[in-house]
Amino acid sequence: MKHLKFPAFLLVLAAISPSLKAADDYTDHPGVEAFVDDMARKHAFDADRIRQWLGEARHQPRIIELISTPAERTLEWHEYRAIFIKPGRVEQGVAFLQEYRAAFERAEAEFGIPREIIAAIIGVETWYGRYLGPHRVLDSLTTLAFDYPPRSRFFRSELEQFFLMVREQGFDPAELRGSYAGAMGYGQFISSSYRHYAVDFDGDGVADIFDNPVDAIGSVANYFHEHHWRPGGPVAMRLGDDIQVPDRLVTRELQPRFTVSDYRTAGVDVPDSLAGDEPARIIRVEGADGPQWWLTCHNFYVITRYNHSHLYAMAVHELAGELEQGLAGAANSGAGPDDDVSD
Repeated sequence: MKHLKFPAFLLVLAAISPSLKAADDYTDHPGVEAFVDDMARKHAFDADRIRQWLGEARHQPRIIELISTPAERTLEWHEYRAIFIKPGRVEQGVAFLQEYRAAFERAEAEFGIPREIIAAIIGVETWYGRYLGPHRVLDSLTTLAFDYPPRSRFFRSELEQFFLMVREQGFDPAELRGSYAGAMGYGQFISSSYRHYAVDFDGDGVADIFDNPVDAIGSVANYFHEHHWRPGGPVAMRLGDDIQVPDRLVTRELQPRFTVSDYRTAGVDVPDSLAGDEPARIIRVEGADGPQWWLTCHNFYVITRYNHSHLYAMAVHELAGELEQGLAGAANSGAGPDDDVSD
């Protein structure tokens, strides 16, 4: 779910650290025993069980390479957009919405999250469950927890949460696969998010976002609800390409620090439909035909809580719009979930 970025000097430190010269497994790694003791003391785990699981983990140098050089770091908005806003992803998203219509309707009713936003998150993250990630989560988290100094503390915490999660849900930790950073399932939750936000939405006793799209739909909706999505509130809208925004109203922070009224008072032309007290942030992105200015609101910020990137939030917002239009078009044409939808 979250793409992590690190200063260059920390990446150099990681590259030369002796701890990266690890054996293939973690049986004798110097940091393992302290971790085992913590799991036994804090969470009443059997120490031998934790040693067994860590002994099954394998050091993966490729994981270090991938997390050190995330591909999206160098992309402009029009390049990022082209990855996610394409006919196949929209058509299959409409089919996904139709197939699980009852779950989406219930999630929208219970949590107040638009079905298009839920589907767009799952569409951006895993193409509606088609690509859940090739890496064993056990390998990813153990490699990053013990052999990636820049964020070892964070990933040891996520490894701790992972073992708690598999105990709670009855999963085999050696079987679960996900992203290089340990994100899992349809919605690509990291371990701590899984434990805090995943829900058993179909009532079978397990919160399973790996193989159960109904649980995944409810879990994504719960995540947005817990991060204070405002039902019916605006997300983002494109402004004129030649607007002038005072420097004092420009910020690199994702969280809105100004309001629509602040921009109006400064002479920025923003839509009359927006309430003056709506939290707002104007961003500039590079479109295919030049710079674009967008006014983003509180709900846009909520999307960035899922992934701390305004490009990610833009992709989710635009895919959601395409899905909403596609769903309306399918309803008008009488197309149903069993109709053929090609890539």
